[in-house]
Amino acid sequence: MVPDVHDVVIVGGGPVGLYLAALLLQKGLDVRVLEQRTVRSGHSRAIGIHPPALAALEAVDAAEPLLREGVRICEGLARSGGSTVAGLSFARTSATHPYVLSVPQLRTESILARRVYELDPSALRYGERVLDVHDDGDRVRLCANVDGSRREYTARLVVAADGARSTVRDRLGIDATLRNYPDTYLMGDFRDTTSDGPTAVLYLEPGGIVESFPLPGGVRRWVVHTDALLADPSAELLAALIRRRTKVEVPPESNTMLSAFSVRARLARRLVTGRVALIGDAGHEISPIGGQGMSLGWLDAAALAPILTAAVGGHPTAEALRHFDLSRRRAALIAVRQAHLNMVLGRPLAGPVLAARNRMAGLALGSAHLQDLVARRFTMQ
Repeated sequence: MVPDVHDVVIVGGGPVGLYLAALLLQKGLDVRVLEQRTVRSGHSRAIGIHPPALAALEAVDAAEPLLREGVRICEGLARSGGSTVAGLSFARTSATHPYVLSVPQLRTESILARRVYELDPSALRYGERVLDVHDDGDRVRLCANVDGSRREYTARLVVAADGARSTVRDRLGIDATLRNYPDTYLMGDFRDTTSDGPTAVLYLEPGGIVESFPLPGGVRRWVVHTDALLADPSAELLAALIRRRTKVEVPPESNTMLSAFSVRARLARRLVTGRVALIGDAGHEISPIGGQGMSLGWLDAAALAPILTAAVGGHPTAEALRHFDLSRRRAALIAVRQAHLNMVLGRPLAGPVLAARNRMAGLALGSAHLQDLVARRFTMQ
């Protein structure tokens, strides 16, 4: 069998892998993206596109179609017991994008896939599951399963964007620290029955946090902290939990997505080994509570793309790769800590303790300086 030979093979055709592919194709590189799925999932959790990521997406002409479809979240509110605890404005977080853009991941992936197809119709390969990776020091060889048959690829460089359960990371023996959290959640999308419009709302209640985010098309995403991971969740159960804690009625029959999940954090001990680099969840799995994982992966790709282009051009890249490894792992650690804080703040608390904490939070966020600091942290500035 004569293997295909390419400049870069990207394992994983999710939003991060597709974005990197578009960046490299625009530079004239020969790229293949191997995606094991044959159909994209509508149950993905990511919806938030933060200002730095939106700026990065402009480089592949993906920002404008996303802006046309998305909801611009310019502020957030914290409520408890029917009263407002504090408000948070994103107005001063970015000169060009003072908001978090809300778009379902399925649409984001579709827009990026279309851009890749425009640049090279043969670049994206669906239904190809990578089985093995071998870096021989001069080239990287990959073996993929395609409808029960083996297909081999050879690349000058390989990038793993294949998610938290990365086959590439595991095959190369890259260690990762793993932390499982006790927190569990139930999430679902329903027709928006609130008057909150484009505002994100956090309900800080004794039974645990309830998060509410606007989506395009008059839809709202609800995320509820649960006592345990639910094996058989239903839209009716989620609607009842929302009603019990917030008094908001959501129509169960309008549910279009439902997902129960637990939370963990996984950080690879290195993002570069030989001719292979890890980006996105393959390198750092972040709790979805806080919603920074997808944007973090795009920023990985934006930092890595010029290094890959230089390497293919025969330029030395050792120092740039060391900086990439250190800086992106540092950025991931900051995101992990932010997500950890978000989860702690969302755990159940006895009524008097919760009331005291809410009063302190309201007083603290009365300071314009602290409010700007918190807003910048939430928007990855």
